Amino acid sequence: MLGTLLTVIVGALAGFLAGKLMKGSGFGFLVNLLVGIVGGFLGGNLLAWFGINWGRTFIGYLVTALIGSCLLLWVVSLLTKKK
Repeated sequence: MLGTLLTVIVGALAGFLAGKLMKGSGFGFLVNLLVGIVGGFLGGNLLAWFGINWGRTFIGYLVTALIGSCLLLWVVSLLTKKK
């Protein structure tokens, strides 16, 4: 139960921060949560691929999810850019 709660908190915070960093207009709590959770998965896999592990701390999880969320929003912006 605690792991699920931590995932929701980190995901929401990472999605919110990524939206601000990537100059987003904000998507609302649920989309920020989804972006953060997917970003955490992407960031964790990407950093593991490079051999980077920041340990099992709240800050480590948050930074990992933030990196993945920013990457996710960047890719989405490339795919949806109007010409």
